[in-house]
Amino acid sequence: MAAAAAAAAPPSTKGSLREDLTCAICCDLFREPVMLACMHHFCKPCISRYWRGAQGPVTCPQCRKEFSGKQFHTNYLVAAMVEKVRATTSHTYIQNLEKQLRETLESHRLKRENYVDSIRREKDKMETIKRLGADLQARVKGEFRALHQILHDEETCMLEQLRREQEEELDKVQRHLEATKRAVRELEENMGVLQQASAATDNIVLTELPQIRPCARVDAATAFDINAFSSKYMAPLQYITWRKMFKSLKPAHPSVRVSRDKTVAVECDSMTWYTENNKRFIQCVNILAAQGFHSGRHYWEVEVGSKPKWDLGVASEAVDRHSRIKLGPESGYWTLRLRNSSQYSAGTQPWTRLQLGSSPQRLGVFLDCEERRVSFYNADDMSLLYSFNNGPRGKVFPFFSPCISASSQEPQPIKLLHYPPVALSG
Repeated sequence: MAAAAAAAAPPSTKGSLREDLTCAICCDLFREPVMLACMHHFCKPCISRYWRGAQGPVTCPQCRKEFSGKQFHTNYLVAAMVEKVRATTSHTYIQNLEKQLRETLESHRLKRENYVDSIRREKDKMETIKRLGADLQARVKGEFRALHQILHDEETCMLEQLRREQEEELDKVQRHLEATKRAVRELEENMGVLQQASAATDNIVLTELPQIRPCARVDAATAFDINAFSSKYMAPLQYITWRKMFKSLKPAHPSVRVSRDKTVAVECDSMTWYTENNKRFIQCVNILAAQGFHSGRHYWEVEVGSKPKWDLGVASEAVDRHSRIKLGPESGYWTLRLRNSSQYSAGTQPWTRLQLGSSPQRLGVFLDCEERRVSFYNADDMSLLYSFNNGPRGKVFPFFSPCISASSQEPQPIKLLHYPPVALSG
């Protein structure tokens, strides 16, 4: 109780106020406080009882001042203050105050714990961001180191090829030059013999030509074709090197026609009869690439143009190719699809609708076997469209489907892009 009273007001103020409101006769808080002419206060019952037992004149119990009669005035202000003090020092009030104190303290303790936990989480988050940032920086540097190495290797290879071709051309010219110089020396030697013979005819009669050495025959120098020598090195080397792609579309559904150079697939009205192949799709117009991947990181692009519908992505080596399929990771497919010219979806179950700002004409597919990630990009600006973060295990193949068009529409092709063109197996 003392603790609660102390919490309600400073001890000195509280104690002083209680003393001021205590009756000097009963030594308790005033009951019906009244004020005498000398300004001292007493309980009305106490002062009445005191005066009844007094002998002689009426006096104040505190200052002993004498009064002509038993007169006092009720002090309502002091009465109100007494009731307030009595209420704030009651057992119930103190219990409620102590309860509020405990609840407030507990509330502050819980808030503090929440804030401390929040601080810890934010610090952990900062550490995670720093660690992830460092890992990503290392990965970016590694990617660009690999890219620099590829470019360096390409540059070294091309410079070495250029050096060899230059040496071959110089060697041809050098050999012709040396042969021509030998022929000139032989001709000059024969000319000397002939000149001596010509000078001797002044004194003797020449009966036969002097003996001279046969001269080596030198073929005409082959013309140096500047265009042929420089054409391959004047090509758009940056584009050719950057856009090298993978091989191959095979085996296709019988209603899919693959172009002669094996880079374009298009739906066809009539069935094309192929030899029996257990890897061929029977129920769906699908295509898998001939080359699969089980490790490393790989990227390829597919040109879809203005086709109103298509599917593309990667498929597991073990997918069922003889029955109708439901595209989804559970069936071994990680794909992106288009329907009705504008409805793009990622091949989850159920499908995840994508809101794209524009309709891409070319799609990039990035496969990271180690991270098990399959990502799709708008190849025109390399903006990320969707990423499967729980991708395939084991060997997978690039997957394509030109889909079946409406009868009123002319079938449009789906094209695998790679530079320079590489003949694909059919």
